[in-house]
Amino acid sequence: MMAAEHVTEHLINRLPAVRGRLRDDEPMARYTWFRVGGPAEVLFEPADIEDLQSFLKARPSDVPITIIGGTSNILIRDGGIPGITIRLGKAFANIDIQSEQVRVGAAAADVNVARRTAEAGVAGLEFLVGIPGTIGGALRMNAGAYGTEIKDVFQSADAITQDGECVQLGITEMGFGYRRCTVPSSYIFIGATLQGTSGDVTAIQARMKDIQESRETTQPVRERTGGSTFANPEGHSAWALVDAARCRGLKIGGAMVSEAHTNFLINTGDATALDIETLGEDVRRRVKEDSGIDLHWEIRRLGVPNETVLREVST
Repeated sequence: MMAAEHVTEHLINRLPAVRGRLRDDEPMARYTWFRVGGPAEVLFEPADIEDLQSFLKARPSDVPITIIGGTSNILIRDGGIPGITIRLGKAFANIDIQSEQVRVGAAAADVNVARRTAEAGVAGLEFLVGIPGTIGGALRMNAGAYGTEIKDVFQSADAITQDGECVQLGITEMGFGYRRCTVPSSYIFIGATLQGTSGDVTAIQARMKDIQESRETTQPVRERTGGSTFANPEGHSAWALVDAARCRGLKIGGAMVSEAHTNFLINTGDATALDIETLGEDVRRRVKEDSGIDLHWEIRRLGVPNETVLREVST
């Protein structure tokens, strides 16, 4: 029994009543694209914005909060996530199109936003079909692909602070940079307004098809993976550095560097989060030794290691 299990019952009893779902000791591997990781001590899926706000205002202030979205670019460690993990569901997945302006919920899948706007003849958001995950994660990372980033189509974002207050953020407040924004990590994105342009439906869909075909031929899209592992260092491509360091196909336990695209790590079937993270760190070490360049994780790593596993590895 992991340490968090000893306090789960006490924690959930301390939490305010909700209209959404509260689950204790919730296995998180089922939610992540890697299909690895330990349980959330408590998982909260709010019914709507008001439910989320009231929960945050009434929650115990000493309990840590972790926000997750589509989990396409997340690695949850084997020891699980202590405290409260918040996951936004269907109530936050709206896609409302008014002329060339698109209002989207943070839980809306990027690919669904691309498809819906294409059907409406709104151009400029085709790149989202090449980004796994949801709008909330795309905002947090300034996600981009095929020459376009979220900042290029961004109008505004709505977020809730951990005190339950709603705030609206403009482009300046977002502080977008390469694969990041400067909004405090404690803010929970709940939606955004994106700006497209008028376009031809056939041309937009053709562009999306090209993007999808490119992804399928160059990336391990059908594998258990977490998307791009490392951010591209300035002036370099992470995959090329990994390849030059002879890491293609490198394995540790059930984790492997993709043969198709070396900036992807894969769970070949029985990997643990420790396997994946250890492999990533080994790749970083090899690249540093080969090129002198430090690679930085793009994948967000959450939770605590499984101390039992760590002891076994170290002995």
